[in-house]
Amino acid sequence: MISRIDLRGDALPEGGALRDLLPRAEFDVEAALEKVRPVCEDVRHRGAAAVVEWGEKFGDGRPRRLRVPEEELRRALDDLDPEVRAALEESIRRARTVHREQRRTTVTTQVVDGGTVTEKWVPVERVGLYVPGGRSVYPSSVVMNVVPAQEAGVEGIAIASPPQADFDGLPHPTILAACALLGVDEVYAAGGAQAVAMFAYGTRTTPEYDGCLPVNLVTGPGNIYVAAAKRLLKGRIGIDAEAGPTEIAILADHTADPVHLAADLISQAEHDPMAASVLVTDSEELAAATEAELTTQVAATKHAADRVGPALAGRQSAIVLVSGIDEGLKVVDAYAAEHLEIQTADATAVAARVRNAGAIFVGPWSPVSLGDYCAGSNHVLPTGGCACHSSGLSVQSFLRGIHIVDYSRDALAEVAHHVVTLAEAEDLPAHGAAVKARFGWKVPSA
Repeated sequence: MISRIDLRGDALPEGGALRDLLPRAEFDVEAALEKVRPVCEDVRHRGAAAVVEWGEKFGDGRPRRLRVPEEELRRALDDLDPEVRAALEESIRRARTVHREQRRTTVTTQVVDGGTVTEKWVPVERVGLYVPGGRSVYPSSVVMNVVPAQEAGVEGIAIASPPQADFDGLPHPTILAACALLGVDEVYAAGGAQAVAMFAYGTRTTPEYDGCLPVNLVTGPGNIYVAAAKRLLKGRIGIDAEAGPTEIAILADHTADPVHLAADLISQAEHDPMAASVLVTDSEELAAATEAELTTQVAATKHAADRVGPALAGRQSAIVLVSGIDEGLKVVDAYAAEHLEIQTADATAVAARVRNAGAIFVGPWSPVSLGDYCAGSNHVLPTGGCACHSSGLSVQSFLRGIHIVDYSRDALAEVAHHVVTLAEAEDLPAHGAAVKARFGWKVPSA
């Protein structure tokens, strides 16, 4: 059901050599680029009609309206199951509690008398948030994208989610209800690369379709074609990340409960056949007990045949045996998981030593599924090893830092000779001349 990789005994290699030994899903965004390029170009030139036609071609169905009417958002919220509404409201409340604390404040540094540098944080003006459809419905992704954007102060928020044939060409009603709960009324029935291109280029209003203004930034997870469109259009738009298949890594020792471990590995495997589930442990007994639990629990889970079984059996999933927790930490840092659980003795201290992870879940009572919905943390996280250099979605993702330089005449005079010296050292004399001109071409001496 799941393979083993035995790294016990010999010293672990460093850096890329260790990464190459670890399981990873194949996710070739570069190959997908050529498939999304004509889609994005068509949307650029033909606008909304191209968005709709490509969606039909890719099996999304034809939406009645590209922009979802506000009455449909209200209807979806009115019809929402009360228990689902209560759960979404609690998810929103906790996410706001965490993300509100992330907002940065303006800081002014007095460099010298009469000379200051201020860093001001300004939200991007308009964002496009992508919410996937297909195998599952993800109202939680609406929450995780919208809340940090709102807490950052973004004025224009648009959401795109694929149209669903079962819902008359609208996105899933639970997605629409989540948008309504959050006060977002600009929602488009569009998916895939064509939705990203719509956000990047904008579309004109026509007798048949409402237009969409271009955005500055696109965030949110999607399939490989969404990731490829983000890569292709990066520069015209900002992006959060090129999200790949979801992944969980668990670092566990003999104190962990194999029932919990198996359940958590399965919880990520049910997303997609390409999802990655990795257990790193120094206990062969725990590995065997977890394998036995996987057999039992997979047989009882809903998506065993189409998602969970293929994901656990795939090359991206494995149980990795190590000589000790120190070696286990080296492995999980090299893997740089999207979600990392620490289920060891003194899990808090072990978690503090981790350098690379999108989010860390400490101890037996902090499963990844808590973070997916109601921990208050964000579940839009770096995948594919990108956690060694990238962070998850946060308020900072929607803010830009701007430096404001304010120097008086005397403060400039104090450093003018250094500016001129460095300009001449770089063979950029006009840079120095711009300072000299302010002093009648005579720079004060040091």
